[in-house]
Amino acid sequence: MTSRRKSCADMAEVRESIDAIDRELVAILADRLHFIAEAARIKPNRDQVRDDERVEDVLNKVRAAAKEQGVDPELIAGVFRELVERSIVHEFTLFDQRKH
Repeated sequence: MTSRRKSCADMAEVRESIDAIDRELVAILADRLHFIAEAARIKPNRDQVRDDERVEDVLNKVRAAAKEQGVDPELIAGVFRELVERSIVHEFTLFDQRKH
């Protein structure tokens, strides 16, 4: 993904840019949730939904990606920790809804 970082002339341009990025983020999150649903479908046991090693792996990868992008890795890891935790809750819900 190419960076769109630019100087803005005014707050309207800042907000327009943020709104465009937010729409893309929603689409990307929808794709991510699709794969969370796939995981809930594929995992044979409920105790496999939470995988703490995988959580730490994801957080380490996003910290590294944040460093590459020149942004605070702990800020990004905090955002992703929330995303991952909510994804796990969602996966439990989907797992519990499937027909066994």
